[in-house]
Amino acid sequence: MGMADTSSTKSAMYWQLRHTRLALKRQPLLMGIVNVTPDSFSDGGMFLNPERAVQHALELVDAGADILDIGGESTRQYSTPITPEEELRRVMPVLRGVRRQCPVPVSIDTSKAAVARAALDEGVQIINDVTGLEGDPEMLPLAARSDAAVCVMHMQGTPATMQHRPSYGNVVEEVRAYLAARLATLLHAGVAADHICLDPGIGFGKTLAHNLQLLQHCRRFKDLGCPLLIGHSRKGFIGQVLGDGDADRTAGTIGVALALAAAGVNVLRVHDMRPVRQALQLFAAAGGLESREPLT
Repeated sequence: MGMADTSSTKSAMYWQLRHTRLALKRQPLLMGIVNVTPDSFSDGGMFLNPERAVQHALELVDAGADILDIGGESTRQYSTPITPEEELRRVMPVLRGVRRQCPVPVSIDTSKAAVARAALDEGVQIINDVTGLEGDPEMLPLAARSDAAVCVMHMQGTPATMQHRPSYGNVVEEVRAYLAARLATLLHAGVAADHICLDPGIGFGKTLAHNLQLLQHCRRFKDLGCPLLIGHSRKGFIGQVLGDGDADRTAGTIGVALALAAAGVNVLRVHDMRPVRQALQLFAAAGGLESREPLT
C-alpha cells in the first residue's frame, strides 16, 4: 500500500468509531475524563473506587458528555509507569459498569496494547494513546485489526521526562509534522482515515509559551483532514497565565474552550462537563461560532 496524501484541505465532517459515527458540528464534542488513578494531576484518587468512578461517568453523561475517556494510569509529569496487570485491575470493573449503564461511546486512555485489547473486548470504541500509538509495538496492528477509532497525540519525551527542558525550533510546525507523519503511518498500516483523530498534546513536553502557541495556531492542524482534539482542562499553564498556581482552573478551562470552539476544534477533553457545556451553549447562542470556519 502506498503512502497516503495527508495534506487535504477539507475538514472532516464526522469521526467514525467502531460502531458509532459522530457528526462534527460547529459546537465541539465534549469528552468527559474518568481517571481511575491514585495520582492524576487534578483528581487523582477521587475515583479509584470502581463504584465512584462509574457514578462519576454517569454524572458526566448527565451533564452532556458526548464521549467518556477512561484511564487507569496517570500521565502527569514525572509519573511512574505501572504494569498492564495493575492498569487492567483498575479500569476493567469501571469499563464494565460504564458499558452497562452509559449510552455514549467509551474511549480507553492507554498506551498498552494488552489494556486496549481487553477494553475493546468490553465494547470500547476508541483508543486514546498519548504515545501516538508508538509506545507499544502491538498497538498499531491492534488498532488496524479491530477497526477501533484512535486518538493520536504528540508528546516530546515520556511522562517521566517530558517537562525536563522541552525544546523546539518552531513548536507548531514540528508538532504538525509529527502528526502528519503518524497519520501517514497509520493509513499505511490499514487504519481507516475517518477513524483517526489528532491531538497536539497540550502540556506534554511543552513550556507555557509552547502551549500558548499551539492553542493560538490550532487552525494549522485542520488541513490534515482529521478531527482535532485538544485536552487543556485544568492544566498547569492556566495557573501560569493567571499568575496563581493555586487558582481554581475552571474559569480558565472555560475561557480556553471558547477560544478553541471559535477556532474550529472538534473535540474538547474536559473534567468540568456542565460548566463547559453551558458556556459553549451560551457562546453559540450569542453568535460566538458565527466566524468559525465551515466544516465543508
